[in-house]
Amino acid sequence: MKKIAKIIAGSAWALPFMAFAQTANVTYLQSLIGGAKTLLDQLVVFLIALAVVWFIWNVVRYTMSEDEEKKGAAKSQMIQGIIAIAVIVSVWGLVAVLQNIFGVSTTGAGNVNRLLPQ
Repeated sequence: MKKIAKIIAGSAWALPFMAFAQTANVTYLQSLIGGAKTLLDQLVVFLIALAVVWFIWNVVRYTMSEDEEKKGAAKSQMIQGIIAIAVIVSVWGLVAVLQNIFGVSTTGAGNVNRLLPQ
């Protein structure tokens, strides 16, 4: 009985979204997807900048430190910074390659029109 109540509650919650789907408001969907893409693009740039700053900070720590233990810790964190930069940039490149392979537009949500009923 609890399972049925959850299904009914979930369905009642989803009804406005299903009604909205019937109107096929393409411009709203395009702006929503475009906004998400812009946010993710900015997030990737921020993560790359953060990884570069982390790497440079640890280079400074490595060169200024006289203690071998602190030098070792800074060196390992420099390596982690390089790995982080490489992973972020390679995933970014992989996404670009997959977009080219599958023909996905990178200029916004232009391909949404073909998915929605006319």
